[in-house]
Amino acid sequence: MTASGPFVVEARGLVKRFGADTVVDRIDLRVPRGGCFGLLGPNGAGKTTTLRMILGHSPPSAGTLTVLGEAMPAAGRRVRARIGVVSQDDNLDPDFSVMENLEVYASYFPHRRHRPLRPFLESLLEFVSLGDRAGYRIQALSGGMRRRLVIARALVNEPRLLILDEPTTGLDPQIRHLIWSRLRALTERGTTVLLTTHYMEEAERLCDRVAIIDHGRILAEDAPRALVAREVEPSVVEVRAGERPPPPELARQARVEAVDGVWHCHTSEPGAVLASLGDYPELEYLHRPANLEDVFLRLTGRELRD
Repeated sequence: MTASGPFVVEARGLVKRFGADTVVDRIDLRVPRGGCFGLLGPNGAGKTTTLRMILGHSPPSAGTLTVLGEAMPAAGRRVRARIGVVSQDDNLDPDFSVMENLEVYASYFPHRRHRPLRPFLESLLEFVSLGDRAGYRIQALSGGMRRRLVIARALVNEPRLLILDEPTTGLDPQIRHLIWSRLRALTERGTTVLLTTHYMEEAERLCDRVAIIDHGRILAEDAPRALVAREVEPSVVEVRAGERPPPPELARQARVEAVDGVWHCHTSEPGAVLASLGDYPELEYLHRPANLEDVFLRLTGRELRD
């Protein structure tokens, strides 16, 4: 693969061990050039470790890894100069203003520095709807504003690959939708986005392709809707039933999971399920199409992860 090839990230048989623990276990991963690729998994699944290897911060224990056409971690410094990173922590400098945070970060990339620099940085602030906040101190920004500033900072070096680790965690819906629109604009401009998220709706809306990882292994990979069509029944009926067990006739018509007082009825024939529920008018239920969250839970389980 070359820098102009079809994949910005290509891993083959990638392994990462910490002592006797195998955290990433022989994964094959190819992130296509352009668009948005989602890496999804529960806590402790191996996502962050995989990102650290892609960034050259952690050497693989086995396998091969190329990023932007270069072997990692040997080419780590060159590759990182062409990558933008939005980590889970904002890590903005509270002693500087919004614009000064961008200016200081831009000084780390002299070979990418614009002449003049200021109009370019102003355009980045406009892009994330912070154009009127250039002189503000970080303490004066809301959580959503800080998150948008971190995204703007990650674009200072005009990255060919933008890595976002849980970019909208804890943000309100309005801010999440604004960030989604900006990320879509970036992919339309040709930037490749590699995203980790716990929000399945976010992955379904943004990602052209997703890989679901658990216990260090890739369990499934495809376009979100293709995964839904392949891995789960097309319809789900959720029934609030308390401690009542599902009736036998319902279990014959659907794959039923009783979790925390809710029956999750996965079926290809929702009409039969809904007809059965007519015998129980006291129960509340919701009929919806299957989604990526159903796939995620089917593949990784419903147990809590800390």
